[in-house]
Amino acid sequence: MIDGSAVVGVFSVYIAGVMSPGPNFVAVAHKAASATRIEALAMVGGIVLVNLFWASCAILGVGIVFAAFPWLALVVRIAGACYLLWFGGRLIFNASAARQAVLVNAPAGGFRQAFAQGFATNIANPKSMAFFAAVFSSAAPAHVSTGTFAAMLGMVFVVASSWYGFVALALSHARIASAYRRGKMWIDRVCGGLIVALGVRQLIR
Repeated sequence: MIDGSAVVGVFSVYIAGVMSPGPNFVAVAHKAASATRIEALAMVGGIVLVNLFWASCAILGVGIVFAAFPWLALVVRIAGACYLLWFGGRLIFNASAARQAVLVNAPAGGFRQAFAQGFATNIANPKSMAFFAAVFSSAAPAHVSTGTFAAMLGMVFVVASSWYGFVALALSHARIASAYRRGKMWIDRVCGGLIVALGVRQLIR
């Protein structure tokens, strides 16, 4: 039996969390404007898979684990912040016109690489970890049936896929991609700077 009120309660907090700007949004937006539409959607797939993982952990009680072992949450947060600093710094460093040719003519395996980038960006995203451990887990009941558990994961899949898929499709439009190519150097620097800023915020908060 599915607890509809529990699913609706989790949905109300999850949709607000997933649509708030963060590393995942910046990464998808950059991939959509700089690479192919297929690669952008592959990145979305990696992000959605990690969201399903975090949601499962939250429903099963990861918040209790982090509360019992605060040092573990600190380690995850620092590791994630370091990844964001590396990812953002790499965007800034590679912000050159020559880089565009590599992105447009992506070699075979670009799909897998984009999926891995989406997975790595989200699994190392301190914002996602904190949201699911604190907010999402508090909205989910302590004990849920198998049906309710499946319904919650289904909701996470639909919401995350719809939102990030929309971002990927919208920003991979030919006109937007063309505008990106014209201002690639500065757009890459801005995206990289935003991700670095998010990493720094996670380190000092």
